[in-house]
Amino acid sequence: MQQNSLKLLAQPAWRIIDQSSLGPHFDARHSFAIDDTLCTTVGRGESPAVMRSWVHHDTIVLGIQDTKLPHLAEGAAYLHEQGYKIIVRNSGGLAVVLDQDVLNISLIFPDAEKGIDIDRGYEAMFDLIKIMFASYGTAIEAKEIVGSYCPGSFDLSIRNQKFAGISQRRVRGGVAVQIYLCVNGSGSKRASLIREFYKKGLQNTETKFSYPDIQPHTMASLSELLQIDLTVSDVMLLLLQTLNSMSSSLVNMPLNATEQELFETQLQRMYDRNEKALGSLAE
Repeated sequence: MQQNSLKLLAQPAWRIIDQSSLGPHFDARHSFAIDDTLCTTVGRGESPAVMRSWVHHDTIVLGIQDTKLPHLAEGAAYLHEQGYKIIVRNSGGLAVVLDQDVLNISLIFPDAEKGIDIDRGYEAMFDLIKIMFASYGTAIEAKEIVGSYCPGSFDLSIRNQKFAGISQRRVRGGVAVQIYLCVNGSGSKRASLIREFYKKGLQNTETKFSYPDIQPHTMASLSELLQIDLTVSDVMLLLLQTLNSMSSSLVNMPLNATEQELFETQLQRMYDRNEKALGSLAE
Protein backbone atom coordinates (compact mmCIF):
# COMPACT_ATOMS: atom_id res chain seq x y z
CA MET A 1 0.00 0.00 0.00
CA GLN A 2 1.10 3.52 -0.72
CA GLN A 3 1.75 5.68 2.37
CA ASN A 4 0.46 8.78 0.57
CA SER A 5 -2.87 7.17 -0.24
CA LEU A 6 -3.24 5.81 3.30
CA LYS A 7 -2.76 9.35 4.64
CA LEU A 8 -5.81 10.39 2.63
CA LEU A 9 -7.87 7.74 4.41
CA ALA A 10 -6.57 8.75 7.86
CA GLN A 11 -8.62 11.94 8.06
CA PRO A 12 -9.02 13.69 11.47
CA ALA A 13 -12.76 13.33 10.96
CA TRP A 14 -14.96 11.75 8.32
CA ARG A 15 -18.32 13.28 7.55
CA ILE A 16 -20.74 10.44 6.78
CA ILE A 17 -23.71 10.75 4.43
CA ASP A 18 -25.35 7.35 4.04
CA GLN A 19 -27.88 7.24 1.19
CA SER A 20 -27.66 3.49 0.61
CA SER A 21 -31.20 2.69 1.74
CA LEU A 22 -33.36 5.48 0.27
CA GLY A 23 -35.15 3.06 -2.06
CA PRO A 24 -36.18 2.92 -5.73
CA HIS A 25 -37.36 6.54 -5.99
CA PHE A 26 -33.87 7.97 -5.28
CA ASP A 27 -32.82 9.45 -8.66
CA ALA A 28 -29.20 8.90 -9.72
CA ARG A 29 -29.00 12.42 -11.11
CA HIS A 30 -29.25 13.60 -7.51
CA SER A 31 -26.14 11.62 -6.55
CA PHE A 32 -23.88 13.29 -9.08
CA ALA A 33 -25.26 16.72 -8.13
CA ILE A 34 -24.66 15.98 -4.42
CA ASP A 35 -21.05 14.97 -5.06
CA ASP A 36 -20.39 18.18 -7.01
CA THR A 37 -21.95 20.16 -4.15
CA LEU A 38 -19.76 18.43 -1.57
CA CYS A 39 -16.64 18.89 -3.73
CA THR A 40 -17.31 22.62 -3.61
CA THR A 41 -17.79 22.89 0.18
CA VAL A 42 -14.95 20.47 0.99
CA GLY A 43 -12.72 22.40 -1.41
CA ARG A 44 -13.59 25.66 0.37
CA GLY A 45 -12.74 24.15 3.75
CA GLU A 46 -16.37 24.43 4.88
CA SER A 47 -16.72 20.67 5.38
CA PRO A 48 -14.41 17.88 6.52
CA ALA A 49 -13.68 15.04 4.11
CA VAL A 50 -16.85 13.14 3.21
CA MET A 51 -17.75 9.50 2.74
CA ARG A 52 -21.06 9.24 0.94
CA SER A 53 -22.64 5.86 0.23
CA TRP A 54 -25.45 5.50 -2.29
CA VAL A 55 -27.60 2.90 -4.02
CA HIS A 56 -29.86 3.40 -7.05
CA HIS A 57 -32.34 0.84 -8.27
CA ASP A 58 -32.41 -0.41 -11.89
CA THR A 59 -30.50 2.48 -13.46
CA ILE A 60 -28.01 2.51 -16.31
CA VAL A 61 -25.50 5.34 -15.98
CA LEU A 62 -24.09 6.31 -19.36
CA GLY A 63 -20.92 8.22 -20.16
CA ILE A 64 -20.98 11.08 -22.66
CA GLN A 65 -19.41 8.83 -25.32
CA ASP A 66 -22.32 6.40 -25.01
CA THR A 67 -24.73 9.15 -26.07
CA LYS A 68 -22.91 9.27 -29.43
CA LEU A 69 -23.81 5.71 -30.37
CA PRO A 70 -25.21 5.73 -33.94
CA HIS A 71 -28.37 3.86 -32.89
CA LEU A 72 -28.76 5.17 -29.35
CA ALA A 73 -32.57 5.15 -29.53
CA GLU A 74 -32.64 1.40 -30.19
CA GLY A 75 -30.16 0.76 -27.37
CA ALA A 76 -32.16 2.92 -24.97
CA ALA A 77 -35.41 1.20 -25.94
CA TYR A 78 -33.86 -2.17 -25.09
CA LEU A 79 -32.79 -0.95 -21.63
CA HIS A 80 -36.26 0.44 -20.96
CA GLU A 81 -37.80 -2.90 -21.99
CA GLN A 82 -35.60 -4.57 -19.37
CA GLY A 83 -36.97 -2.19 -16.72
CA TYR A 84 -34.03 0.26 -16.43
CA LYS A 85 -33.92 4.05 -16.28
CA ILE A 86 -31.11 5.87 -18.08
CA ILE A 87 -29.07 8.87 -17.00
CA VAL A 88 -25.82 10.48 -18.21
CA ARG A 89 -23.17 11.15 -15.58
CA ASN A 90 -21.02 14.30 -15.34
CA SER A 91 -17.77 12.35 -14.88
CA GLY A 92 -15.81 10.18 -17.29
CA GLY A 93 -16.25 6.56 -18.28
CA LEU A 94 -18.82 4.45 -20.09
CA ALA A 95 -22.05 2.62 -19.27
CA VAL A 96 -22.42 0.90 -15.88
CA VAL A 97 -25.30 -0.94 -14.20
CA LEU A 98 -26.70 0.20 -10.86
CA ASP A 99 -29.25 -1.81 -8.92
CA GLN A 100 -30.20 -2.64 -5.33
CA ASP A 101 -27.16 -4.96 -4.99
CA VAL A 102 -24.60 -2.40 -6.20
CA LEU A 103 -23.10 -0.16 -3.51
CA ASN A 104 -21.55 3.12 -4.61
CA ILE A 105 -19.04 4.93 -2.40
CA SER A 106 -17.77 8.49 -2.85
CA LEU A 107 -14.72 9.74 -0.96
CA ILE A 108 -14.52 13.52 -1.19
CA PHE A 109 -11.26 15.22 -0.25
CA PRO A 110 -9.92 18.78 -0.40
CA ASP A 111 -7.35 19.14 -3.18
CA ALA A 112 -4.97 20.84 -0.74
CA GLU A 113 -1.21 21.13 -0.20
CA LYS A 114 0.56 19.98 -3.37
CA GLY A 115 -2.65 18.54 -4.70
CA ILE A 116 -4.05 15.04 -4.95
CA ASP A 117 -2.80 13.57 -8.20
CA ILE A 118 -5.12 11.24 -10.05
CA ASP A 119 -3.34 8.01 -9.12
CA ARG A 120 -3.25 8.96 -5.43
CA GLY A 121 -7.02 9.29 -5.38
CA TYR A 122 -7.46 5.93 -7.09
CA GLU A 123 -4.94 4.29 -4.75
CA ALA A 124 -6.78 5.61 -1.69
CA MET A 125 -10.02 3.94 -2.79
CA PHE A 126 -8.16 0.75 -3.74
CA ASP A 127 -6.50 0.66 -0.31
CA LEU A 128 -9.84 1.18 1.42
CA ILE A 129 -11.40 -1.79 -0.38
CA LYS A 130 -8.37 -4.00 0.31
CA ILE A 131 -8.50 -3.18 4.03
CA MET A 132 -12.26 -3.76 4.17
CA PHE A 133 -11.94 -7.26 2.72
CA ALA A 134 -8.54 -8.25 4.15
CA SER A 135 -10.08 -10.81 6.50
CA TYR A 136 -11.39 -12.82 3.54
CA GLY A 137 -7.83 -13.74 2.55
CA THR A 138 -8.37 -13.13 -1.17
CA ALA A 139 -6.05 -11.05 -3.34
CA ILE A 140 -7.73 -8.02 -4.91
CA GLU A 141 -5.99 -6.53 -7.95
CA ALA A 142 -6.28 -3.15 -9.68
CA LYS A 143 -5.81 -3.49 -13.44
CA GLU A 144 -7.86 -3.16 -16.59
CA ILE A 145 -10.12 -6.15 -17.18
CA VAL A 146 -10.52 -6.37 -20.94
CA GLY A 147 -14.04 -7.50 -21.83
CA SER A 148 -15.69 -5.77 -18.87
CA TYR A 149 -18.03 -2.80 -19.14
CA CYS A 150 -16.52 0.65 -18.47
CA PRO A 151 -12.96 -0.78 -18.48
CA GLY A 152 -10.13 1.19 -16.86
CA SER A 153 -6.72 0.79 -15.28
CA PHE A 154 -8.28 0.75 -11.79
CA ASP A 155 -10.83 -2.00 -12.34
CA LEU A 156 -10.87 -4.07 -9.15
CA SER A 157 -10.86 -7.82 -9.66
CA ILE A 158 -10.41 -11.18 -7.99
CA ARG A 159 -8.97 -13.96 -10.15
CA ASN A 160 -9.35 -11.74 -13.23
CA GLN A 161 -13.08 -11.16 -12.73
CA LYS A 162 -14.09 -7.54 -12.19
CA PHE A 163 -16.42 -6.58 -9.35
CA ALA A 164 -15.79 -2.80 -9.13
CA GLY A 165 -14.74 0.25 -11.10
CA ILE A 166 -13.36 3.59 -9.89
CA SER A 167 -13.76 7.08 -11.37
CA GLN A 168 -12.90 10.62 -10.29
CA ARG A 169 -14.52 14.02 -10.45
CA ARG A 170 -12.77 17.31 -9.62
CA VAL A 171 -14.78 20.45 -8.89
CA ARG A 172 -13.66 23.77 -7.33
CA GLY A 173 -10.86 22.50 -5.13
CA GLY A 174 -12.54 19.21 -4.20
CA VAL A 175 -11.89 15.68 -5.45
CA ALA A 176 -14.59 13.00 -5.50
CA VAL A 177 -13.30 9.45 -5.92
CA GLN A 178 -16.26 7.23 -6.77
CA ILE A 179 -16.52 3.44 -6.87
CA TYR A 180 -19.32 1.02 -7.67
CA LEU A 181 -19.12 -2.36 -5.91
CA CYS A 182 -21.17 -5.23 -7.29
CA VAL A 183 -21.99 -6.80 -3.92
CA ASN A 184 -24.52 -9.46 -4.86
CA GLY A 185 -26.36 -10.78 -7.90
CA SER A 186 -24.91 -11.95 -11.21
CA GLY A 187 -22.00 -9.97 -12.62
CA SER A 188 -22.26 -11.75 -15.96
CA LYS A 189 -25.98 -10.93 -16.21
CA ARG A 190 -25.22 -7.23 -15.73
CA ALA A 191 -22.46 -7.46 -18.34
CA SER A 192 -24.81 -9.21 -20.79
CA LEU A 193 -27.27 -6.33 -20.41
CA ILE A 194 -24.63 -3.76 -21.41
CA ARG A 195 -23.31 -6.01 -24.16
CA GLU A 196 -26.78 -6.12 -25.73
CA PHE A 197 -27.13 -2.34 -25.30
CA TYR A 198 -23.96 -1.79 -27.35
CA LYS A 199 -25.03 -4.38 -29.92
CA LYS A 200 -28.31 -2.56 -30.50
CA GLY A 201 -26.67 0.86 -30.24
CA LEU A 202 -23.96 0.06 -32.81
CA GLN A 203 -25.63 -2.41 -35.21
CA ASN A 204 -22.20 -3.10 -36.76
CA THR A 205 -21.76 0.58 -37.69
CA GLU A 206 -18.14 1.76 -37.86
CA THR A 207 -17.39 4.48 -35.30
CA LYS A 208 -14.31 6.56 -34.55
CA PHE A 209 -14.57 5.67 -30.86
CA SER A 210 -13.93 2.05 -29.91
CA TYR A 211 -16.68 0.78 -27.62
CA PRO A 212 -15.85 -2.20 -25.38
CA ASP A 213 -16.36 -5.73 -26.69
CA ILE A 214 -18.01 -7.07 -23.55
CA GLN A 215 -17.41 -10.65 -22.48
CA PRO A 216 -19.87 -11.42 -19.66
CA HIS A 217 -17.63 -14.03 -17.98
CA THR A 218 -15.12 -11.28 -17.08
CA MET A 219 -17.48 -9.83 -14.46
CA ALA A 220 -18.80 -11.16 -11.15
CA SER A 221 -20.18 -9.92 -7.83
CA LEU A 222 -18.31 -10.11 -4.54
CA SER A 223 -20.80 -12.72 -3.33
CA GLU A 224 -19.97 -14.89 -6.33
CA LEU A 225 -16.22 -14.38 -5.98
CA LEU A 226 -16.04 -14.86 -2.21
CA GLN A 227 -18.70 -17.60 -2.27
CA ILE A 228 -20.70 -16.03 0.56
CA ASP A 229 -24.05 -14.24 0.59
CA LEU A 230 -23.02 -10.62 1.10
CA THR A 231 -25.53 -7.77 1.32
CA VAL A 232 -25.12 -4.03 0.85
CA SER A 233 -25.71 -3.67 4.61
CA ASP A 234 -22.85 -6.10 5.31
CA VAL A 235 -20.48 -4.05 3.19
CA MET A 236 -21.68 -0.78 4.73
CA LEU A 237 -20.76 -2.15 8.15
CA LEU A 238 -17.28 -3.11 6.92
CA LEU A 239 -16.89 0.34 5.39
CA LEU A 240 -17.83 2.22 8.56
CA GLN A 241 -15.71 -0.03 10.77
CA THR A 242 -12.70 0.52 8.51
CA LEU A 243 -13.06 4.30 8.39
CA ASN A 244 -13.61 4.39 12.14
CA SER A 245 -10.35 2.50 12.69
CA MET A 246 -8.45 5.10 10.64
CA SER A 247 -10.03 8.29 12.00
CA SER A 248 -10.65 9.95 15.34
CA SER A 249 -14.34 10.46 14.58
CA LEU A 250 -17.19 9.72 12.20
CA VAL A 251 -19.87 12.40 12.08
CA ASN A 252 -23.28 11.96 10.45
CA MET A 253 -24.01 15.29 8.79
CA PRO A 254 -26.59 15.85 6.02
CA LEU A 255 -26.45 18.79 3.62
CA ASN A 256 -26.74 22.14 5.40
CA ALA A 257 -28.74 25.12 4.10
CA THR A 258 -25.85 26.53 2.05
CA GLU A 259 -25.15 23.15 0.51
CA GLN A 260 -28.84 22.63 -0.24
CA GLU A 261 -28.82 25.80 -2.34
CA LEU A 262 -25.68 24.67 -4.18
CA PHE A 263 -27.27 21.27 -4.71
CA GLU A 264 -30.34 22.78 -6.39
CA THR A 265 -28.05 24.56 -8.87
CA GLN A 266 -26.00 21.41 -9.54
CA LEU A 267 -29.13 19.31 -9.92
CA GLN A 268 -30.51 21.69 -12.54
CA ARG A 269 -27.22 21.31 -14.42
CA MET A 270 -27.64 17.54 -14.32
CA TYR A 271 -31.20 17.83 -15.63
CA ASP A 272 -30.04 20.16 -18.41
CA ARG A 273 -27.13 17.85 -19.30
CA ASN A 274 -29.45 14.86 -19.50
CA GLU A 275 -32.07 16.71 -21.51
CA LYS A 276 -29.44 17.80 -24.02
CA ALA A 277 -27.82 14.35 -24.29
CA LEU A 278 -30.89 12.12 -24.14
CA GLY A 279 -34.07 14.15 -24.62
CA SER A 280 -37.06 11.82 -24.46
CA LEU A 281 -34.81 8.73 -24.29
CA ALA A 282 -34.19 9.25 -20.56
CA GLU A 283 -37.54 7.83 -19.42
